Amino acid sequence: MFRITRRVLLAGAVAGVLTLPAAAFEPSGVECIAPANPGGGWDFTCRQVGRALFELGIVKEPVRVTNMAGGGGGVAFAYVVTKRGNDDQLLVAASTATVTRLAQGAYVGMKADMVRWVGTVGADYGVIAVAADSPMKTLGDLMEALRTRPGEVAIAGGSAFGGWDHLKVLIAAKAAGIEDVRAIKYVAYKGGGEAVTALLGGHVQAFSGDISEVVGFIEAGQVRVLAVLAPERLPGRLADIPTAREQGVDAIGANWRGFYAPGGMSDEAYAFWVDAVRRVYGSDLWKKVMAQSGLMPFALYGGELEDFVRRQSADIAALSQEIGLVK
Repeated sequence: MFRITRRVLLAGAVAGVLTLPAAAFEPSGVECIAPANPGGGWDFTCRQVGRALFELGIVKEPVRVTNMAGGGGGVAFAYVVTKRGNDDQLLVAASTATVTRLAQGAYVGMKADMVRWVGTVGADYGVIAVAADSPMKTLGDLMEALRTRPGEVAIAGGSAFGGWDHLKVLIAAKAAGIEDVRAIKYVAYKGGGEAVTALLGGHVQAFSGDISEVVGFIEAGQVRVLAVLAPERLPGRLADIPTAREQGVDAIGANWRGFYAPGGMSDEAYAFWVDAVRRVYGSDLWKKVMAQSGLMPFALYGGELEDFVRRQSADIAALSQEIGLVK
């Protein structure tokens, strides 16, 4: 998993200088589909980037956000491919979770090259968290519970079984020396917001998600993050959160956030949206959003993102096979 993350960081460092010119295309009635219920990472991506597009004057009207939950993003992906394939006014929130499900064949009949990959706006690092009043105080406490009594510990995530939130738990457990990671009880919800709600309601004992999904709950004193799956501690107000690595668990998981567009989108519209996402990412407004939400730098656009998606998909497929999730 470190190999994937290393590529992310290196590619993001060089891709920030890429600029694709916007051709003569006028956005109108723009829609962003968030493939989950309100409250999770995809919803955050659509709403925050949509707001930035309008406030920066890149679009003249507010961006309409449509939540379309189901199938770990598969319902939205199939809808875009089959119903909106030529729509120049449509963006869809995407992430490592999207690539994970595609790599595992979870979107039946769907492939990554059926859409156009537009650009990224940063990356969330994964976290493993518990409720503030949980008796588990460290990542080691959770791993010991999973090792000795896996049936008593349920972990919630906002992706489907075998999705990125699930994989992050298995990556950490494997790094902690747990041999039978398939015995770990994972409960899938339709988005990170629902998964955190389940944690706070006592329906599960831990949460696997991304840092942006729990920042508000941390500040409210409702959630305690046992570990962030980053190479080193995050900056600023998140610096108190220990990494898994410093607790003896060499697990890293970065979830990039960005967009894909319909596969039949015109080249003019595609060039416009690639440049639009790049402009949002480079703005002072977005830098503030990143600082507030815990997003880390990650910048890939157009063809470079499409190349990266192909590589990441191959890496995730290999990992899934290794831990027995796919044949």
